[in-house]
Amino acid sequence: MHNFEVGEKKKYIRVRNVLRDQFVEFDFAIDDPRLYVELIMPKAQFSEFCEANRVVEMTPEQCQLVDDDAEKWRYGKETLAAKLHQ
Repeated sequence: MHNFEVGEKKKYIRVRNVLRDQFVEFDFAIDDPRLYVELIMPKAQFSEFCEANRVVEMTPEQCQLVDDDAEKWRYGKETLAAKLHQ
């Protein structure tokens, strides 16, 4: 399994879903949990990926920051979508 060398920066995961008990959908971030990629892997490879990259799970507070940031970008403050979302 490939290890992403990024010095001393932390690598984060956030499991979003497990599909049919075979695949794991998750977010992977380096250094800043708000800047992540969405990935999907078979469960065995996911475990290897986590071990090889020495990842840590996002805390509930970090997950909330990620969700808040996504809401801000999705709905903004003065957009039609924001007004309809309220």
